[in-house]
Amino acid sequence: MQHLLAARKRSSLLATLLLACLVTIPLTLACEGEEEEAATPTPAVTGTATPAATPTPTEAAPGITDTEIILGQHAMLSGTFGAVYSMLPRTQQAYFTWLNETQGGVCGRDIVLKVEDNGNDPAKALEATRKLLEEDKVFAIFGAVGDLPHSSVQPYLNELGVPDLFVTGGAHNYGAEPDKYPWTVGGVPDYRIEGTFFGRYISDNLPGKKVAVLWENQYLGWDGLAGVKNGLDPEKNELVSEQSYEASAVDIRSQIINMKEAGAEVVILYTTPGFTAQAIKQADRMGWHPQFIASYTNSDPILFQFVSAELAEGLISFNAFKMPDDTDDPAIAQHHEIMRNYGGPNPGIFTIYAQLTAEVLVEALSRTCDNLTRQGLMDAVESLRDYQSGLLLEGVTVTISDTDHYTLQAGPMEHVVLEDGKGKWEYFGPVYTFD
Repeated sequence: MQHLLAARKRSSLLATLLLACLVTIPLTLACEGEEEEAATPTPAVTGTATPAATPTPTEAAPGITDTEIILGQHAMLSGTFGAVYSMLPRTQQAYFTWLNETQGGVCGRDIVLKVEDNGNDPAKALEATRKLLEEDKVFAIFGAVGDLPHSSVQPYLNELGVPDLFVTGGAHNYGAEPDKYPWTVGGVPDYRIEGTFFGRYISDNLPGKKVAVLWENQYLGWDGLAGVKNGLDPEKNELVSEQSYEASAVDIRSQIINMKEAGAEVVILYTTPGFTAQAIKQADRMGWHPQFIASYTNSDPILFQFVSAELAEGLISFNAFKMPDDTDDPAIAQHHEIMRNYGGPNPGIFTIYAQLTAEVLVEALSRTCDNLTRQGLMDAVESLRDYQSGLLLEGVTVTISDTDHYTLQAGPMEHVVLEDGKGKWEYFGPVYTFD
């Protein structure tokens, strides 16, 4: 049985998820120059296993040489989302370069990440993956990007027995079905898990309020809506309206009108930032101001480029990463320095997530230096228990097993507050965990 436990850990646990997210339209937080200047000197390595000094002999495996471990990834490098999604592999390549040059790689080998464009298309993603496996002979697929593109790749990789690790897609099936897809491990928080947290939060804190959900007609909305229904206590809150829209829609005014007329007092948005902003603005024009709660796909300051901080004030979301502008924190300061010195993009929630998945991968690889095979890697991934990273919030750890392929399934709520007339995200309340 799935249930939620809201708990705040007392020990200082800093671990690897989220986020963010950001799987439909990911968000990036530009790094202010003065924040970079305030960064502390390079701290000790965080969230990364100690590399082996020399290569360990292993049976021949694709993508494993005496000097390299070659990984593959399909990602959105072009098209509408290319400018944003390309930051994922750029971040991970910057982190691996830093690891190779300063830590000696892992298992005495450099990590090489080869990336192919998926064009946000399942057919192209499958074609790109076949090239990575058949021509580039990669060891594993790491951090594949996109709910829709990866839908065609997941069955293919599982049929071949190729590790499909830390998928950047919040669809429920990327982590929930290890019996059906034993080689796939989800990376970002599952939309259904997040929706369950939202439902529980509402029933615990806003009992008696009528609830509506606006959801995009794809994985983001399907799984988010299912999660809300899973977490909401029907004896405390009535779900009065479920409004869907297509990703290609131009206007969602009718959906906003329907939720208002249904008497909704709380509106959960399983929407991408443009539609989130449109919903908040349209409601304001109608003189309607429900409590808005939005998926973590919106939980980055870039949201304020779509909607003013004044209108967004009080908006609630979920996340598990430390704030990317907190350069007083050693792990965040180190992240800024790696991105700055090794060709990475400007730090934000998105880049923190990307480095975090790279750290978890390196930890798993470090546990299988004497057995660098695909099965050995999967065994190592499934051995992770309460793994901690300095990039994640206190109370969040990574545990993966052969029956649980969720990487991130804990975190607190956050909300938009105004500070000196500017909007910012701020965490509040307990850490929610999903069992």
